[in-house]
Amino acid sequence: MDPSRIRNFSIIAHIDHGKSTLADRLLEVTGTLDARQMAAQTQVLDSMDLEKEKGVTIKASAVQMHWRAADGEVYELNLIDTPGHVDFGYEVSRALAACEGAVLVVDATQGIEAQTLANLYLALENDLEVIPVINKIDLVTAQVEQVSTEVAELLGIPVGEVVAVSAKEGTNVAALLQAIVERVPPPDLADETAPLQAMIFDSHYDSYKGVIAYVRLREGRVDRNTALLMMATGAKTEPVEVGVFTPGMTPVAELSAGEVGYIATGLKSVREARVGDTIADQRRLPAAPLPGYKPAKPMVFASLYPSEADDYANLRDALEKLQLNDASLTFVPETSQALQFGFRCGFLGLFHMEIVQERLEREYGQDLVVTAPSVAYQVLLRNGEEIEIHRPADLPDPTLVEETREPWMKVQIITPNEYLGALMEIFRRKRANFLLTETLDSRRVLLTFEVPLAEMVIDLHDKIKSATRGYASMDYNFDSYRADDLVKVDILVNKEPVDALAIIVHREKAYDKGSLLIRKMKEVIPRQLFEVPIQAVTGGKILARVNVQALRKDVLAKCYGGDVTRKRKLLEKQKAGKKRMKMLGNVVLPQEAFLAMLRLDED
Repeated sequence: MDPSRIRNFSIIAHIDHGKSTLADRLLEVTGTLDARQMAAQTQVLDSMDLEKEKGVTIKASAVQMHWRAADGEVYELNLIDTPGHVDFGYEVSRALAACEGAVLVVDATQGIEAQTLANLYLALENDLEVIPVINKIDLVTAQVEQVSTEVAELLGIPVGEVVAVSAKEGTNVAALLQAIVERVPPPDLADETAPLQAMIFDSHYDSYKGVIAYVRLREGRVDRNTALLMMATGAKTEPVEVGVFTPGMTPVAELSAGEVGYIATGLKSVREARVGDTIADQRRLPAAPLPGYKPAKPMVFASLYPSEADDYANLRDALEKLQLNDASLTFVPETSQALQFGFRCGFLGLFHMEIVQERLEREYGQDLVVTAPSVAYQVLLRNGEEIEIHRPADLPDPTLVEETREPWMKVQIITPNEYLGALMEIFRRKRANFLLTETLDSRRVLLTFEVPLAEMVIDLHDKIKSATRGYASMDYNFDSYRADDLVKVDILVNKEPVDALAIIVHREKAYDKGSLLIRKMKEVIPRQLFEVPIQAVTGGKILARVNVQALRKDVLAKCYGGDVTRKRKLLEKQKAGKKRMKMLGNVVLPQEAFLAMLRLDED
C-alpha cells in the first residue's frame, strides 16, 4: 500500500464511554467483519472474558481496515485499540507513539472526565491529530450541544469539527471514517529503502510461534528472511511469520514502512521483546533506536501464597505462564513465618493486581492467599547506600536508616461542585497536598492533589466514589519519591512477630493504624485454649495491645463439696497447663487476618 493512503490511529476514552463499541461499528461499516460475524460476538477487540465482564479493555489490540473514501481511493486504516484503565497508561503511551492520529471519545451523557483529559494530554504530547467524537447521542439524557461545546473549547477548535455519533446504532460512523481519512496525516518518514525500524507497542505469547510482537514500521521492510535484533534487550531471531490483524492474525509476504502488523519472533519469553523496544535488521542497523523505550515499573506490591503449601510449584508455573502474556508482572520467591513459601509480586496498580489474581484463579485454577498491597520505598542508609524495599518486613533497623522515601502521586479529580467539601476532607485524612482548583463549567471543577501512593492503594477510589455518589472521576500518575517520618509497625501474635502483617506508616498515624489493625485482628483470630496477646510495636515500643480470651474449661464442675484447697489445687493445675500450652502452642492465622488492614476505617 502506498504510504500516502495509510492512516494509523487510536481510540482513546474514559472507561465506559463506548470505545470498544465504536471499534465494533468501524469494523462493521468498513466490511472488515460481516453482520453474521458481528452478531456472533460483541466487543470483538476485547477478547478476554474479564474484559467483557468488567467492560474495560485490558490488552491493547490492533486491526487493519480498508475504506473507500469520498475521493474514490481505497485507504488502509490501522486501528490500535488501547487499554482503558489508568494502570495501563504505559501501554497507552506506546500505542499512541505508533499512531499519527487519535479519536477522542466523550460520552454525551457524562461529558469530559479525568481520564479523558489524561489521555488527551498523552495524545498531544505525541503530536497526534485529535478528532473529537461525541458518543451515545441516541440516549434521551444526551447533552450533545453542551458536551460538544466543552470539547471544542478544550481543544480550541470550532464546534463544527466535533463528530457526533451513536456507536450502538451506527449513526454517523461513516462520517467519522471520512474525517479520519481527511484529518489524520499519513505516516511521516516512511522510507521503505532505509534500515528497518519497527516499534513494539504490545506483545503476547503463542505456544507455537513464540512471542508475537505487535509492531508499527517506521522505516524499512520486514519479511520471513530478515535477521532481527531487539535493540534494548539484544535478543536475536528470525521471524516465524509476519502478518496483519483483520482482526485475526493473517500472514502476509512482508510489512513495509508505515504499516501496522505483527511479527511472530519465535522467542520464548516476552521479556526479550518488551513493549517500546525497537526491532532492527541485524545486517543494516539504524543509527539509533526509536525514542521512548523504558521498562514498565511496578508501583504496587503484594504477596501471593498457595492456600496449601504443596501447591507452591503449581503457583510458580502459573505465574511463569501468565508472565509470558503480561510482561509488566514481576515476581520473586519469598518466605513468611506464617504463610511459608510464596511470591512477592509487583503490579502496575490495584486494578492490575485484581486482574492478575482473577486470571490466576480462573485460568490456572489457583487457590490463593493474598496479603494486603503495599508500595516500594527507597531507603537511604547511614553508610550512604540506597536500597529499595518492596515489603515492610524488609525495612532495616531504624538505627541504620538515614531517611525513608515514599512514592507520591499527582491526582486529578473532576467532580460536581456540591461534593467539593467531602473530597477535601477525604484528602486531608490521606496526608495530601492540595495544589489547585480549575473551573470546567458551571457545574464541575478539576481538583489537583499530591498524595502518597501508600494512602491511595487500599481505599481512596472507593471513598471518592462513595462521597460523590459515583459522579467524580479520578486519574493519577507518578510524581516523585519524597522523604518523610515513616516507621514500621510490627504486629506480634502471642509475642511472635508476623512479617506478613507489618505495615509502614507515618509516625503520626502509627498509634491509630496499629490500634485499629489489632482490634480488627481480634475479631478474626479464633480463640485458643490459652490467652493470645496481639500487640502493635514500633521501634521496641508497644503502641497497643488486645487479648483474645482463652476458651475456658470448667474444671470445678466435678468438684462438689469438700475442702476449698481441692478447688484451688485444680485451678493451679489448670493455670500451669495453660502457661505451658501458651509457651508451646501455635496460633493459626486465617486469611481474614492478613486482609484486616484492607478494612481499616479511619472515620
